[in-house]
Amino acid sequence: MEKFVPFEKLSKKKQHAYQAAKRGTWGILNPVTRKPEHPKAYNRRKARKWSDDSMTVPFVFFASTRISCVLRLPRGSF
Repeated sequence: MEKFVPFEKLSKKKQHAYQAAKRGTWGILNPVTRKPEHPKAYNRRKARKWSDDSMTVPFVFFASTRISCVLRLPRGSF
């Protein structure tokens, strides 16, 4: 028969093993608290989707046309 040792006097490894043996499982229940997102709050994912949208392509086209128009100006019209 082993001699009784109080929990506080056990080594850290044995304390951890004892606590792990007593610890149970939640099963299918997920204990994470959830709440709905605030509708007026800034959402980075939504902003990123907007920038990845195909609407940015005409801006790039516009910028490139503008540069080509600037290059076509006569030399003395600066």
